[in-house]
Amino acid sequence: MAILAEFGSTDIGIKLLTKIAPILLARVNWRYDELYELIHRLQPSCLVANNHHLPTFAGEDFQIFERDLPGENKEGYSGQAVSEKLPLETCATINGSWGYRITDNNYKSVKELIDFLVRAAGYGGNLLLNVGPMPNGEIQPEFAERLAQMGEWTKQYGETIYGTQGGFIRPQTWGAVTQKGKKYYIHILQKPADEQLSLVFPATVKSVKWFDSSEKVRWDYSKKTNTTTFLLDRKMNDYDTILEVEVK
Repeated sequence: MAILAEFGSTDIGIKLLTKIAPILLARVNWRYDELYELIHRLQPSCLVANNHHLPTFAGEDFQIFERDLPGENKEGYSGQAVSEKLPLETCATINGSWGYRITDNNYKSVKELIDFLVRAAGYGGNLLLNVGPMPNGEIQPEFAERLAQMGEWTKQYGETIYGTQGGFIRPQTWGAVTQKGKKYYIHILQKPADEQLSLVFPATVKSVKWFDSSEKVRWDYSKKTNTTTFLLDRKMNDYDTILEVEVK
């Protein structure tokens, strides 16, 4: 309460002290309704993140999925239902630890991190990528190198991520879809074996091009099945190859 009352207006999101083992959560009545009412009364602009691995409660401002994408539960933390009303956020680490751990060398590759970013955007969610500083306050080189490479990637392809909405289908094995206005960005993270991708669009396709070169993509529409098929007859990029689809 002192933090909320004595430190003035704040726009930061506060992760409530609910990040504990599920077995403990079952034994504790956190009185969320009273707690959230207090937070919003003392700090109306404060955002409440529900990092408790349970379905959302009234008074929460966005839903968090720890180490997983919304609706997935590969790590065993995020089996809760996905909110249809609240903004979504995936929280992930670059290696296996939230804080600095000198023995943790299980670093995710740049490909894996960009894959996570793209799929989070495909769900319409934000990606919080954690960095645990070393005891001297510096960011370890392995993290800095990966963040720098992700930054270089977003300089060229950020338009397909920032300010977009989740696509008309959830992320698939081959990749994900993001949307901005009348443009859909088809992110090919894993090229289909037959070098084709068929999708049912919610609107009539007007034009298709490769995002990185503006070259036209060969495609065909089937009125019988209402599917649009793209021919992926080119060498894929190292991280993500993107089709820009404009609809009428």
